[in-house]
This record gives sequence, C-alpha cells and structure tokens, in this order.
Amino acid sequence: MASKYTLFLLLLLHFRSATCDQEQPNIIKLGFSLSPTNHPTSWLSPSGRFAFGFYQNGNGFSVGIWMMGEIENTTTWTANRDDPPVPSTAKLELTMDGKLLLRTESKNSKPIASVRESASYAAMNDSGNFILYNRDHRVIWDSFSFPTDTLMGGQSLSRGAALFSSVSKSNRSTGRFRLEMQYDGNLVLYPIHTPNISVDAYWATDTSDRWSKKNLDLHLNSTGALLLINITDSTVDVTLNDGSLAFNNSIMYRAVLDSNGILQLYSHSFNGFYENKTTLLWSKPDNKCSVKSFCGFNSYCTLDDDQPVCRCLPGTDFIDMDEKSHGCERNFTEEWCKDAGRSTSSPNIVPMENMDWDDPPYFQAEMQEDDCNKSCLEDCDCDVALLDSEGHCMKQKLPLKYARRDPQALSKAFFKVGLEGVKKKQTGDNTSQEPPTVIIRTKDATVLLLVVTLGLVMWSFIALAISGLFAFKLRFLEYRRLLDRGDIGLSEELALRSFSYKELKRATNGFKEELGKGSFGAVYKGSLSRGKRIIAVKRLEKVINEGEREFCAEMRVIGRTHHKNLVRLLGYCAEGTKRLLVYEFMSNGSLADLLFRSQRRPDWNERVRIALEIAKGILYLHEECDAPIIHCDIKPQNILMDDFWTAKISDFGLAKLLMPDQTRTFTGVRGTRGYMAPEWQKNTPISVKTDVYSYGIMLLEIVCCRRSMEVNVQRPEEIVLSSWVYKHFEARELEKLVWGEEIEKKSLENLIKVGLWCIQDEPALRPSMKCVVMMLEGITDIAVPPCPTAASS
Repeated sequence: MASKYTLFLLLLLHFRSATCDQEQPNIIKLGFSLSPTNHPTSWLSPSGRFAFGFYQNGNGFSVGIWMMGEIENTTTWTANRDDPPVPSTAKLELTMDGKLLLRTESKNSKPIASVRESASYAAMNDSGNFILYNRDHRVIWDSFSFPTDTLMGGQSLSRGAALFSSVSKSNRSTGRFRLEMQYDGNLVLYPIHTPNISVDAYWATDTSDRWSKKNLDLHLNSTGALLLINITDSTVDVTLNDGSLAFNNSIMYRAVLDSNGILQLYSHSFNGFYENKTTLLWSKPDNKCSVKSFCGFNSYCTLDDDQPVCRCLPGTDFIDMDEKSHGCERNFTEEWCKDAGRSTSSPNIVPMENMDWDDPPYFQAEMQEDDCNKSCLEDCDCDVALLDSEGHCMKQKLPLKYARRDPQALSKAFFKVGLEGVKKKQTGDNTSQEPPTVIIRTKDATVLLLVVTLGLVMWSFIALAISGLFAFKLRFLEYRRLLDRGDIGLSEELALRSFSYKELKRATNGFKEELGKGSFGAVYKGSLSRGKRIIAVKRLEKVINEGEREFCAEMRVIGRTHHKNLVRLLGYCAEGTKRLLVYEFMSNGSLADLLFRSQRRPDWNERVRIALEIAKGILYLHEECDAPIIHCDIKPQNILMDDFWTAKISDFGLAKLLMPDQTRTFTGVRGTRGYMAPEWQKNTPISVKTDVYSYGIMLLEIVCCRRSMEVNVQRPEEIVLSSWVYKHFEARELEKLVWGEEIEKKSLENLIKVGLWCIQDEPALRPSMKCVVMMLEGITDIAVPPCPTAASS
C-alpha cells in the first residue's frame, strides 16, 4: 500500500507540473534569447496566434509582433520601426538584470523597451500584447502602450497619441499618414508632417465641439466596436462603426491605418491552430481619393475600378514612374511673361472639368469663365485658375498640394502649360519633321565638308576670343569705377535701400493687412516686384524725435548686420516724422506661437536646435558686430520663424530709438516684464548681460513649453517658472518639467543648468553668450548653478 500511495503522489505531482506548464507556456524568463535564424526565432502566445521576435525585413530582420495563420503573417507592432534591419547574427535577449536588449554583431545593444525598473519576466499574450512584469507581477511596460499603425481588440489610443501608417506591407517604417487622438476630443486623419489644422485633415469624427471638456480615448473592444470613451467616468460617448457583435473567443479584431491613408477594421476568424480568415468590416474615409497627399505635389487622384490612381496635372510629368505617389514636376520652361501680347485663344490654357483642391489661392474674385481664363493668362504669377459653381475665380501658383478630380464638383480649372512649341507633347503637335539625312558619295564632297567644318571652328574661336576681350574690358572699367567711388564689394543684395512713404503705402495696399502689433509698432504685410517678393513693413511709433540724417545713419548700422539667425533689414523710410522699416517676411510666425499657442508642442530636438540658433544670433550681436548691439527685449514674441523653421531675432538695435514711455510693455525702462534683468529695477548701468538674463528666462520657457508667469496652474509654486524649475532641479525631478515626453535626461539637465546660470541676480555670475553657445554645443562642462534670487523669492 505504501508503494502504491507513493506512486500516486508522484503521478499527481507530475500531472500538476504538466498542468502549470500548459497554463503558462508564454512566460519568458530572464536569460532567454532569440536569434533570427536559429531556433527559437520567436516567443509564441499560449494559443499560438501571436508571435514576438524576429521577422524577415528585406535583406535583414526586424523585431516585432505578428499574427499567425495567414499566407503572409500580419505584423501588428514593430520595435524601433525606423531603424535599419539587423543582420542574421543579431540577438534579442531578456538579460539577467531585467532588460530587453537587441544586440548586433558590432557588440552594440539597443533597448526594445525603455523601463525605469528591472523586469523579472515577460509574456506574449493571446491579445497580441507583449508585456514586461516586475517581481511583484506588476506591468512595467507593454507594447499596447506604444502602438505603431495598429490597434488590437482591447487596445486604446490615448489623448495626444497617434497611429502612423507604414510605408507598405513589406516596409514597416513610418509612412505618410497619421491618425491622431487630439486633446480636444477629435479623432482626425492627417498627412504626416502637417499641423493640426482643418485644411490638412481629410477625415475626422467632429467630436471636438461636443466633447471638448471630456477626456476621450479611442478604444477597440474585444467585440469589434471602435469607441470614443470618456476616461474620467469610463462611459462610451461615441461608437464609430455600426456597433459590436457578441464576444467570440475565436475572432480577433484589428484596426490599422493602412499605407494608403485609410483607417480599416478587420476581423480574423481562427478555425484551427493556424487557420486565419480575414474580413474587412469597416473603413474610413469612404472615398479613397479624399486622402490628402495620397498622390503628392501637382498630381490628382481618380478612381479606376474603385481603386485610387494618381495622374499628373496638365503640363507636368511624374517625378518617378515607379513611385507615382511622389508627385509630378513641370515638363516645360516658364516663358510666358516674355510675350505680353498673346490673345486669349492661345492654346497655352488647358481646361479640365470637375477639378477641386483645398490649397488657399493668392487671389479670388467673382468672374465669368472667359474673364477667369484671360485673367490667369495675363498674370505672370498665375499657373492655374479654378472657377467654382458660384462664379468665384481663384488664381493659384504651383505646386498644388491637395488636388483631386471629383465627378460631383461643378468647378472648372484652367492650366497654363507654356508657349506654343515649347513642349509639343502638351499641344499635341507632332508634325515636326526630322532633319534630312546627308549622304556623302564622293571624295571631293568629303574634302569640302572638312574645309567647311574647320572654317566654322576657327571662326567660332575668333568670335569667342573677341567676346572674351570685350567682357574683360567691361569688367575692368567697372572695377575701376567702383574703386574710384570707394564702395567696391557693395552689391545690390547687401545694400540697404531707402524707400519713399508712397512706395511702402502702395506695397502694403494702404497698410491693409496687419500681421501683428509689438513693442515698436504695428507690422503690415506687403509685396515688391509685382508681388514676387513678400515683405514685412514695421511702422515705428513714438520714436525719439531725432533728425533724418541721424536716423538714416542708425539704420545703416543695423543694415550692416548679416547673420542667418537675424531677421534681415531690407530698407527703411524716413520722411518728416514718418519712420518705417522694411524686413524680410517670416512666414511661420513667432516662437511664442509655436510654444504657447500650437496644439502640438515641438519635439525636443527641435527645441534644442531653436535654443542654439537664438544663442548664436545674440552672440553675433554682442561680439561679432562692428559695434556691440544690446537688444534689450529678448522674448519669444521677438523670435520669428522662416519658411524652413529657422529661428531669427527681430527688433534688434531699435531700443535706443524709442521714448522711455514707449507702449504699455515699457515702464521707464527698456524691456518686457518677466524678461527684464534685475539691474533695470536698480537703475544700474546695463550691459550685454541684460540680454543673457532675458535669454535664460526664454530658454526655460523653450524647455517647458510654458510662459514664465502662469496664473492658471494647479499649485501656487508653479506660477513663477524659474522658481518651479529650480525646485525640481534641486530635488532631481527634472522629468516632471516635461511630463509625457521621452527626453534624454542629460540633455534636459544641461539646458536647465544653462538657463539657471543665465538668470543669476548678479550680472558677473551670468555667462557670456559665447560661453552659453559652447555649453549648449557640449564643448564645455556646466557647473551646478546656485539658486537664482528670482527662483528663491
């Protein structure tokens, strides 16, 4: 009996051990590893429906999660998706110290999951979620929290997060479209690298007005319903698709932002261990050609057998015939302004029905069809005109960004395709004849041809020599004239132009379009050279009543400053009491707009770049000009952004021109409250260190993306930015300043220390701008700064 009882216990223990192994076959212990080519290459979920590990990517391998059971496995998540594929010698390892690392043959390692604590084990779940647990069995990281282009059943897209499409099914790198769950409660589809504005959106739930006060997340539940859920009280506010089905353990649901910009919902029915039937349940937008930027610049989308096809606008050809989504470019040379006397019957206008686009026109007026056609034909800046159903003629320059052909649209477009004969392909004139073939039949004819050829060659050399001699003479005379006049090297591009008040009034259309109003006066948009050059005209208000000669001399000093991070002064006007300045036009607004008014804050690398560009501009003013210039009003409103988002300093050198009571932001001293150095209040002499103080305050604003003084905050200690920053710096809690961002801690700490050094109460403690630039570039080490007086108050 004892032997039978012992045998029974052994069988029972073996059975319980086998049962436990079956209950948790997806547990990955510390020290486990994967290889791209040697078994195991992946870790499976308990049912075998999902795998985490290496998959083939071109000539290499990538790490991701995919769904098993199809001819081609469906990838649902990719780690470090924009990194190049790794070789077959790579290794994925859950190390003994609890880190999930990808190691390559060069002994380099890169984390797959960035966690603050060590993992004790990992698991690949049947929901498609790969999870890291700590020793308390608490989740410290999971792939569901970092979606790429896919949501699985049970997964959510939180506020401020986005899905980014892949390039293609075979290339899982970041593609051309994004689905963003905005903070205002609106779920919107955009092309990538566009701001969150309506002109760039091509599909939205339009829930921002109704739900702007609610915290909405996008959630795909296990029954296939796409829901907008209020995370405050866990209630469903909006159901996007037709509703949900009953729960079925053999069906998985997957929402994916496809490479063509369409949001699609699929069901996957598992009839067996590796049998997977895929069905498309829902997609948005319904019209595949409504996806903006699907076809690229100067092309439009049309449906062919319900499939979107890209075609070029008249007068353009595909840039790459193999990649038609890359857009089109002109196939002729713009020469129409050389022939001003063309009639409207010229074949250089190609009409197209049912065309439409969302690009804003530079001109719009009510016209008849013939007048719209003629207006574009006679306008050198017009490349295409659109006449809508209400009789509005809208003139446009190429490239067109969001063109489409819609059978329902009643509009008509007129494309200008160049002069007759410039491109026969466009006019359809293929009657040009090939030159006749010359056949040499005798020896005398051959000799004659050689003599004529040599004669033409010698005549050409003589003509070139004479032309070169005349060109040298003209250049020599011009050089002597400039040398005698004493302004050699002063080109028109660098010369400061003096404008009349009448010229600037006409250029701004009577000062009609105001761009903004700052400390020195209002700024208006204008144009020169028949609209070819856009300018900004600043009308100075309450300037010191000095003579015209003194003002012109001061302008020439400012005009000699040339740096890529300074807004360029093009000219000025000084007539009587009128004082106006003409600047280059900055199309992307101010740094204040970017930091405080934009719905999406700039990423960290962009903020670091902007901070360094501003520092280099101030360094030029302080140390590299002929005479040092103290700006006296460094603030985000005076930092403007050009077409390429390069930061440029404006309003430099103007402080000495203003009266002491200039505008409400000046109170007997120069500067703006919140950015003024303490010496302004002490009536002590100012120096370049006052600009350093203002820059330090602005640097902290750039780091934290908030103003230096904020009244509407949760806690009183957060009102003054410098105090709040130093408190967290002293407590080594810098990550709380940029909550929700993935930022390298060393880079964040360096910028905070530079900002705190710059706002020291004593000017002698503040670094020079040259030291600031060197610290930002990592050339010099940064010591720990003492507590600024402003931060301790």
